[in-house]
Amino acid sequence: MPVARAVYLATIRQRLENNPVVALVGPRQAGKTTLARMLAADWPAPVHLFDLESPADLARLGNPELVLRPLRGLVVLDEVQRLPELLPLLRVLADRDDVPARFLVLGSASPALMKESSESLAGRVSLVDVSGFSLAELAPGDLPSLWWRGGFPRAWLAPSDFAARQWHDDFRRTFLERDIPQLGIQVPATTLGRFWTMVAHYHGQVLNQAELARALGSSEPTARRYLDILSGTYMVRQLPPWFENVKKRQVRSPKLYVRDAGVLHALLGIPDRVGLQSHPKLGASWEGFCLEQILSVTGDRDAYFWGTHSGAELDLLLLHQGRRIGFEFKYSERVSTTKSMRVAQQDLGLDHLYVVHPGEHVFGLDVGITAVTLGEAVGVVGR
Repeated sequence: MPVARAVYLATIRQRLENNPVVALVGPRQAGKTTLARMLAADWPAPVHLFDLESPADLARLGNPELVLRPLRGLVVLDEVQRLPELLPLLRVLADRDDVPARFLVLGSASPALMKESSESLAGRVSLVDVSGFSLAELAPGDLPSLWWRGGFPRAWLAPSDFAARQWHDDFRRTFLERDIPQLGIQVPATTLGRFWTMVAHYHGQVLNQAELARALGSSEPTARRYLDILSGTYMVRQLPPWFENVKKRQVRSPKLYVRDAGVLHALLGIPDRVGLQSHPKLGASWEGFCLEQILSVTGDRDAYFWGTHSGAELDLLLLHQGRRIGFEFKYSERVSTTKSMRVAQQDLGLDHLYVVHPGEHVFGLDVGITAVTLGEAVGVVGR
């Protein structure tokens, strides 16, 4: 089924009106190139496309300043992490008094992972995070398939679950054997792949770096580096902890998630949808899936989890439009309030707490606490 991605397109157009450089960042195969081409098809001025994975386009940019400086209209630079030396040049071109062009750069590595990028374009670039397809773009009835297959377009649009799993396996291999080396990162593919699988087994848990290092048989700095690589390429999310001025010992390590549910299920070796229902990571998979759907709407700048050493916890705390909104993700249709919810509600001063469940109904649980479907939760933050 075609997905229009109208919200992304409107956001990109608005950012390009106000910024000389706009960067679409997100994982490989999330649809950034398709978005750029959809935008270019309706762009009123000339459009110049450069795919930095193409040898011909790389050759065209042998002298990038000579090529880019005279261009007018929209200039699209795809997979810019392949040529990071372009970023200081874009700063110079963006600082011209009369900027004759707008630059749309597409990247599959975070600015933190690309040398000099944050310094080069600070104050001149607007970042747009692009993920795969989300529930906000699809029909409510698509939720089961989106959860199982994940949001990568080729997996979602595959003709069968079997074909989607084959795509995930191929994606994992090319990511490790081709994409990582192209970033200039020298890590054995088998070792990073084994670490990635280990992270999948810690999905939804608080990071214990020493434990990860022991399981990998390496040092903590090495485990930290591997985790930063997977986070910087948008494969893994480290959800930061929130600290409140309360007289309780609070958790100060991030929570780990594999960002795409389909990739998670492939890494865990879950054979099919029936197998997911009996898998020990069922609840954690639902938690991570719901988390990503909500953050696809709000962004992750003001998103945290909260926990205390005495056991109180909140899966997601959003500081959204001047409100403190809490979310708990429960894979059960028979949800009820818990002591942990009430502690979080009181200690964090939540404006409202939503308990996201897989059922079809919305109902109140207590004052300030409502049980909602995932679609309703996405709607709450999207209004």
